Amino acid sequence: MRDRTIDRSNSSEPFYVTLGDKNVADIVITNHARIRWTDRVENQKTGFNDICDYLWDRLRAGQIKPYYKNSEDVYLIDDDMVMVAEFAGWGVPETLDSKLLHRMVIVTFLGRMSDTIELRDLKSYYSWLRHSRRMTLIKSSRKRR
Repeated sequence: MRDRTIDRSNSSEPFYVTLGDKNVADIVITNHARIRWTDRVENQKTGFNDICDYLWDRLRAGQIKPYYKNSEDVYLIDDDMVMVAEFAGWGVPETLDSKLLHRMVIVTFLGRMSDTIELRDLKSYYSWLRHSRRMTLIKSSRKRR
């Protein structure tokens, strides 16, 4: 995992972006997420800095939203791309009125809904995956007998 450093050209703007009830001050891209980015999203700009720049731009524009209303791990970017993220506390507020900051850890990118139709309903997609894997295991166990 690599951290993206924050370049602050204007000290009057806040150095965090609010996403739901979280105040994102740092983004961490896992190696798995970078590989999925290359496979499923884009093959030109694939560096950690490129992905972080894109995510910061989308966060500031308010284009990252939860996939489901109560979801805290699956997010939609530009109403098309699906990503999985986790949040970790980052730093302790110095005063009572300070806000707790969070580090957003990008676990993986699932792809674009415009390319993969199955991503439009993740619950049915994952239940289909579980069912197909279970059936594959059942068939292979029958062959061994």
